[in-house]
Amino acid sequence: MSDLTQLEYSRTQSTVTDNTPSDEARGLILTAAQAADDRKAVDIVLLQVSEVCYLADYFAIVTGFSNVQVRAISQAIADQVEEEWGRLPLRTQGLSDASWVVMDYGDAIIHIMKPQEREFYNLEAFWGHADRLEFSPTPEDS
Repeated sequence: MSDLTQLEYSRTQSTVTDNTPSDEARGLILTAAQAADDRKAVDIVLLQVSEVCYLADYFAIVTGFSNVQVRAISQAIADQVEEEWGRLPLRTQGLSDASWVVMDYGDAIIHIMKPQEREFYNLEAFWGHADRLEFSPTPEDS
């Protein structure tokens, strides 16, 4: 990987000519959603943006209620994705403030936001024309 950065290498490896998202990207975003749910994230929304955006194939948008919870969700996602898919985020932004953390995996981008930021930026409305993926949180044991 001499002259290629990790991001450029990832982009060249995941280029798909027919704009169809990969099964790996779908699996990764579902893994991230499950990890977020395990850390009690709420309002988990998964969007397939490959038809409307060149940045990624999938977005996940989740809510955490405190800076500590937002960081814990981010760490849980990073750990689970690395364990199941052998991938680390290409970059992570926002951990110091932890009101909105963005984890970029190249073909999947995860937004972990506190309620105020989520309401203000309203990413679901901005990407409202993207298809939603079904995600059912694991029921809690009684």
